[in-house]
Amino acid sequence: MRIIGGAWRGRRLTAVGKGDTAAHLRPTTDRVRESIFNLLVNGGHGDVLTDARVLDVFAGTGALGLEALSRGAASATFIEQGRKSLAILRDNIALLGADARIIARDARRPGDGTAHDLIFLDPPYGQRLGETAIAALRTGGWLAQDALIVWEESMPPTLSDLTPIDQRRYGDTFVTLARSQKGLANP
Repeated sequence: MRIIGGAWRGRRLTAVGKGDTAAHLRPTTDRVRESIFNLLVNGGHGDVLTDARVLDVFAGTGALGLEALSRGAASATFIEQGRKSLAILRDNIALLGADARIIARDARRPGDGTAHDLIFLDPPYGQRLGETAIAALRTGGWLAQDALIVWEESMPPTLSDLTPIDQRRYGDTFVTLARSQKGLANP
């Protein structure tokens, strides 16, 4: 794995092989990550990266949030609870010298947080954990008004309280873009 574009373009990240299926560590491939960022930059959604407050949920290796930082995001917060994933995430942040925050918690129970503009949601495939996480993030104040959510899953997600914008399929991966309709739970 490597950073695809921006200031850290070409920098290698910690090797994970094919991931750790027992820990549900399934890194987003470089090809899918590049497609996601092409969609964000060239998809007619405005400048969603420059100075964005990014939240990478079910962060795994952190590749999505780190890619966003490389491309001009102001900050990144990573929510992850797996021990192996946390170790790789910390290594990747150190490799790049990134200024980032890690929340070592279950994404379905993140607690209270601060509002973020761009949310990457990459839950373990086929378990419908993303729907629970989005509801908890909204309740905890993690979603800014009109936050853009980039949801990677093996099936199209249920988008209650989200406005669908776009959906693409890359092999066995669906990438869904949506906007938060309600934003903060307690504005």
